[in-house]
Amino acid sequence: MINLHLGCGKRHIPGFIHVDLADFPHIDHRHPIDRLPMIDDASVDLIYCCHALEYFGRVEVVDVLGEWSRVLVPGGVLRLAVPDFDALIEVYKKYGGLDRLLGPLYGRFEIEGSGGPEVLYHRTVYNFDDLKALLEASGFGRVRRYDWRQTPHKDFDDFSQAYVPHMDKENGLLISLNVEADKI
Repeated sequence: MINLHLGCGKRHIPGFIHVDLADFPHIDHRHPIDRLPMIDDASVDLIYCCHALEYFGRVEVVDVLGEWSRVLVPGGVLRLAVPDFDALIEVYKKYGGLDRLLGPLYGRFEIEGSGGPEVLYHRTVYNFDDLKALLEASGFGRVRRYDWRQTPHKDFDDFSQAYVPHMDKENGLLISLNVEADKI
């Protein structure tokens, strides 16, 4: 099986090919995740992208999903995690204030680009219905939520396990929208 971990940042998951703009020793391809020229058509079984899709605008994301579909085998799985807008509304209702929402909504990630430091920000947000419609319009089917505890990468803490209060995985509110879809 070929598994891609797109936008992996500092997280290394054994058994995955890691693609990111950042420069860490485990990254196999230092490259933007919206174009994958180093990956053959219909050669990937699973793509995992955790809290990176939201860095693309609504217009761009259609092409991004098209590129990811290109490399997936028929029936291959796209596993996404993005900030969950519906959960963030619940956090706001419960706690008030914006301090808990600014990171998930707007993000901020600094990388060392070819011309020096670059800062990337979140450009959109999703809820389940919105993301499902986008995936289905992009040629994916059987869109469903997944439980991060049931994945092979469950022991690698990442934003798919983001809770409020922070790290309260037993009683907190999951603020990551974790969705899988199959390439049709």
